[in-house]
Amino acid sequence: MTKSTRGARQPALEGIGDDKPRCRWCRRAIAPTTGPGRPREFCSQACRQWDWVARQRARDLKLSEDQLVLTRSELNDLHDALYVLACAVQDVRRDLEANGKPTARELGDMLRWILDCADPLDSIRLRP
Repeated sequence: MTKSTRGARQPALEGIGDDKPRCRWCRRAIAPTTGPGRPREFCSQACRQWDWVARQRARDLKLSEDQLVLTRSELNDLHDALYVLACAVQDVRRDLEANGKPTARELGDMLRWILDCADPLDSIRLRP
């Protein structure tokens, strides 16, 4: 997904600590609904389907709700993306400590650096 289309299909991961309802599968925020009926648990039919597949596979493998099976390559991709982001955060933190009052341009460069390093995490989708 490119930057220009990010968030167009599903709500963004805004305010991680907020009380908004979240999709059971991808954890993206779900727009609150009003009226009769049960509250939504998934942001899309695809997430509903992936959750069902995961539950079926977990039942076949006799896994509990808090156990998860990932391929080694998926885990490695996730670790790599998290490492790159952690390094970018450390770089920006070090730059901020070294430069007590950065200019707006420097802050913009720092923000772009962190966003560029975080982009690979946006494309990682864990599948059962």
